[in-house]
Amino acid sequence: MIKSELIALLAERNPHLYLRDVERIVTTIFDEISDAMARGDRVELRGFGAFSTKERAARVGRNPRTGEAVQVEKKYVPYFKCGKELRERLNTK
Repeated sequence: MIKSELIALLAERNPHLYLRDVERIVTTIFDEISDAMARGDRVELRGFGAFSTKERAARVGRNPRTGEAVQVEKKYVPYFKCGKELRERLNTK
């Protein structure tokens, strides 16, 4: 599901809300999660999961074209840990 499909589904399930309001709500939620992660904060949605960042250490990599060694700086990557309720819903038959 992509963002526009999520917005359309939520608007369909909540006919009392305008589409533009649903779009603003979804965008605001995603922006707040992104901003919190950019600050290094952890975002936890009970029953769904937790968003955080992990640090990848600096390392020596290889240029795939030439094979020469390249210094790769440390960086932060997004990380998602699934919540217990979501995991149980995914694994029921």
